[in-house]
Amino acid sequence: MERLEWPEKVKIMQKNWIGKSEGTLIKFKLENSKEELEVFTTRPDTLYGVTFLVMAPEHPKILELVKNTKYEYEVKKLINKVVIEDKFSRTNEGKEKYGIFIGKYALHSLTHEKIPIYIANFVLLDYGTGIIMAVPAHDQRDFEFAKKYKLPVKIVITPKDKKLDKLKEAYTENGILINSDKFNKLDNEKSKEEITKYLSNLKLGKKTTQYKLRDWLISRQRYWGTPIPIIYCQNCGIVPVPEKDLPVKLPENVKFSGEGNPLDSSKIFVNVRCPKCKSIAKRETDTMDTFVDSSWYFLRFCDPDNDKMPFLKESVNYFMPVNQYIGGVEHAILHLLYARFFTKSLRDLKMLKFDEPFSRLLTQGMVLKDGVVMSKSKGNVVDPLEIIEKYGADTLRAFILFVANPEKEFNWSDEGIEGIHRFLNRFYSLLENLNKKNDEVVESKLNNLIKKVTQDIEDFKFNNAIILIMEFSDYIKNKNYNKEILGKLVLLISPFVPHIAEEMWEKLGNKNFVSISNWPKCDEKKIDEELEKQEDNLKKTVGDILNIKKLVKIDNPKVYIYCIPKEVKFYEENKEFLKDKTDSKSVFVYANNDKNKYDPQNKAMKSKFGKPAIFLE
Repeated sequence: MERLEWPEKVKIMQKNWIGKSEGTLIKFKLENSKEELEVFTTRPDTLYGVTFLVMAPEHPKILELVKNTKYEYEVKKLINKVVIEDKFSRTNEGKEKYGIFIGKYALHSLTHEKIPIYIANFVLLDYGTGIIMAVPAHDQRDFEFAKKYKLPVKIVITPKDKKLDKLKEAYTENGILINSDKFNKLDNEKSKEEITKYLSNLKLGKKTTQYKLRDWLISRQRYWGTPIPIIYCQNCGIVPVPEKDLPVKLPENVKFSGEGNPLDSSKIFVNVRCPKCKSIAKRETDTMDTFVDSSWYFLRFCDPDNDKMPFLKESVNYFMPVNQYIGGVEHAILHLLYARFFTKSLRDLKMLKFDEPFSRLLTQGMVLKDGVVMSKSKGNVVDPLEIIEKYGADTLRAFILFVANPEKEFNWSDEGIEGIHRFLNRFYSLLENLNKKNDEVVESKLNNLIKKVTQDIEDFKFNNAIILIMEFSDYIKNKNYNKEILGKLVLLISPFVPHIAEEMWEKLGNKNFVSISNWPKCDEKKIDEELEKQEDNLKKTVGDILNIKKLVKIDNPKVYIYCIPKEVKFYEENKEFLKDKTDSKSVFVYANNDKNKYDPQNKAMKSKFGKPAIFLE
């Protein structure tokens, strides 16, 4: 898992689904029997605190244990009640814990005390062996169950600095062992290994690794699916369909009654001759679950026309693994886990040489409207065709990419669509302001933009890329830029608004398509950070002058600017710009150390690098 560039939440979901647990398998003898129950636990340090065993209601051993006893009826009744519940919610902390004594006892592995056996809703067959050793003093669920059914609570771990007496809730912290025979005073973490080793020597337990994951069911009783090519013959047994008769095709003369498997209703499909002895035989009517195909389709894509084998090893090794997989987070556990499993199995069979099918993963977010996931069932779907009719496909495309990063969910906004549409109209109008020469700052900012947008696209930060393009587009409206500058800008925006980009590209005099043109490269030599900083400072100075005008309420003022000596030339060159943007009568620029400056209020002393002092009169 660690080698995959996947979202952490997806990795965690897969790890939890596989459910790897390292622990100890402990044997408990059934009273008055030679049989043993095996219990898996990650807490062998609490073995001396076991006061009862709990089995999952689905455990196949239970009905055998209660058969022909007075407990049989009530146990069956409880099993029927539990098994229809959602098995994941059964283990939730807030869920009520309930169960029943099955009339049997086990003997403690080391103390040989009699331990009652229960079944309970909070134990799952999928975890461990489907049986837990209940230690109510040190597990909260066991504690609640013990209190409810008045079962003993035996403390075997206590803090180092104090002794526990009566418990109001389970003590689940670390500590030292008590009431644990020869292991008393041992640190509980260290005792896990010691107790496991002791059990192993007595052949009463062993260290082991367990998984929650169970075998996958590949067949189902449905019409829609890949037929399983097997024939059942009374003489020959299970016989594969001969290769010359493959693929087995689904029949069309079936009845869909809503009950049972529709394929059973087709006598022509079911009744066949045995390929070996030619006697009457029956065809398998189960079909394969779709995951069997969806778990390796990407390998077939590498060699789709091969009619001799699933795929050629060389073709798959050439194209695979997939560099970037994009899909919904709903596939995080099943499809993506199946695909990984199939790939690893085929690797072990030497059919391919890579270990993982998908190197990088991006899971898209959902679209919300008024805070609710957009869906037909909720009646809150926005029809994309209506948006396209009104605003064009590029507006819709740019809006979806602009509002959030792909992996985030976002809220639909009609106002947002309008805003993007207005921007695209402004962007298109850049064709009207072309010049023959370029502004140096514009060239610097463009090359910076190429670098940042390229990186953002590679990182799937499409909204960041669009925001940067919007800011630059609005910036150059009143600047000098030529066809080359605008052409590179059109290339940058083309992945987001391909139709507008193609039209602008043609209007700029290009003969080929923008979609097959080379991506612009950043020319680091043309990036002048100092020049860009000065430009930004000029904008801030305009803002500062306008703010002072509001405060002192002077119309058409004289503006005095005091800056550090090395910035004088820059502000001198931009006096007319400052005058126009601030609607001032005149602009005067002085170095802050100029002895002949006009500075009636001694403002020059407040000037800083990149932030001149300003005086209006």
